[in-house]
Amino acid sequence: MMNHDIEYELRPYLFAGEKLLWKGQPKTGIAFRNSDFFMIPFTFLWAGFAFFWEANAIKESNDLFFTLFGVPFVLVGLRFFLDARKRENTFYGITENRIIIKSGIFKSQIKSLNIKTLPEISFSQKADFSGTIKLGQGDIRTTAMQGFDWPGVAQIPSLEFINDVKSVYNKIIELQMNNGN
Repeated sequence: MMNHDIEYELRPYLFAGEKLLWKGQPKTGIAFRNSDFFMIPFTFLWAGFAFFWEANAIKESNDLFFTLFGVPFVLVGLRFFLDARKRENTFYGITENRIIIKSGIFKSQIKSLNIKTLPEISFSQKADFSGTIKLGQGDIRTTAMQGFDWPGVAQIPSLEFINDVKSVYNKIIELQMNNGN
């Protein structure tokens, strides 16, 4: 998606006089995180069982509850496709005072993080200079389930799969220093 479209998506969430200093979007399509290498075999086994269950429930049962029971399990099996769809609808913006994250599959969710009060910031970079900036810290559950909204597992706000991750990280640090943080 072009930067013009990203600005269009974020403009309604800007305050009067506020300007985007950086805007971006995560890599689209199927993408894998380090934690996914554990999740891939589990997801395929889960999806296989869920699809088998659902196909048999639809074919063999006249009971609506029995048929609908398998739908959430099928959705979990589609984890990587749902994640790709969510990233396609995710837009990032950095202003002088905050980081804006707009995301969601069925409805938009907006996160606005004050640059001055970010508790911790870290980044990881790949050989192609893309990567992820984590805007906080989490426990092992949060890291293992990154990118997918699981009940009871809070996500670490992140700028995921962005190009030139180090320069964006440096921009945030510079803004923190200039804002007296």
